[in-house]
Amino acid sequence: MKIKPLGRTGVQVSELCFGTMSFGGDADEAGSAAMYKAARDAGINFFDSADEYNKGRSEEILGRLIKGHRENLILATKCHNPISEDVNARGTSRRHVARAVEASLKRLQTDRVEVLFLHRFDKLTPIDEAMRALEDLVRAGKIIYPAVSNWSAWQTQRALDIQERNNWARLQVTEPMYNLVKRQAEVEILPMAEANGIGVIAYSPGAAGLLSGKYSGAAGEGRLKANRMYQARYGEPWMYEVAEKYAAFCRQRGLHPVSTAVAWVGAHPAITAPIIGARNLEQLKASLDAVNVPMTPALRAEITELSRTPPPATDRLEEISPPKA
Repeated sequence: MKIKPLGRTGVQVSELCFGTMSFGGDADEAGSAAMYKAARDAGINFFDSADEYNKGRSEEILGRLIKGHRENLILATKCHNPISEDVNARGTSRRHVARAVEASLKRLQTDRVEVLFLHRFDKLTPIDEAMRALEDLVRAGKIIYPAVSNWSAWQTQRALDIQERNNWARLQVTEPMYNLVKRQAEVEILPMAEANGIGVIAYSPGAAGLLSGKYSGAAGEGRLKANRMYQARYGEPWMYEVAEKYAAFCRQRGLHPVSTAVAWVGAHPAITAPIIGARNLEQLKASLDAVNVPMTPALRAEITELSRTPPPATDRLEEISPPKA
């Protein structure tokens, strides 16, 4: 397992980040412990959670698992999404962020987290207010590096500008969705992150299982078919067409589709670490094996050609596909 710098923090993290969304949900405590051990044995020191994951159980399980070696880990968690029926138990207000972090620290049984993500953009809270909430927590020593997840490039850049103007701790990490059929991040988010020296950990590298090779058109079973969120996210017919071409490509090359999908994401120059996760140990093994895929620039280019290239930010398609004479 290689290590990579996390943005401009000076911190070194594993080239894969382990996401604990399944802890306390699809994975019980024993299954979570087995996957955690496999991740640690493979050399992973970077773990990502969120207060909403299985109503806090993910953080609770992770908190128990890290005992005895907490100082060897880089922990990230998130807040924003509703965690109770209380109308104020959500969003990025200073009130909620402060309360959410206190609750996360208790569940994780630690005095601070290295990275705190604002999980979504909050339309009700001005960006400067949200950034002040992060600054308060940095000064209190409860978080070390501010971060955002699922924010657009302009929102992130606006936040950075506010922080720099006020001499506040700057955003150091962003967490977008990125995979072979969800490449919108290439247009502005990843270039913005590179320009600002922001670390990027990308979630859903396997497209919720779409790129695993087990789906064929309307056939197949799994969370992609059972979960309405994933149905909406990956429901367009062209995505299944890409997935089938990709699966055939991997079979021809003798590549595991899951390992290769993760390696493809990790090979983008702006990506610090893909976030891998699983429901069980058997699923996890393929993602961990991504570090052994020989993802050369040529191989990555071939895989990229299987998918749709998103239009440039200006929508001037002729700039990426010049008209033929």
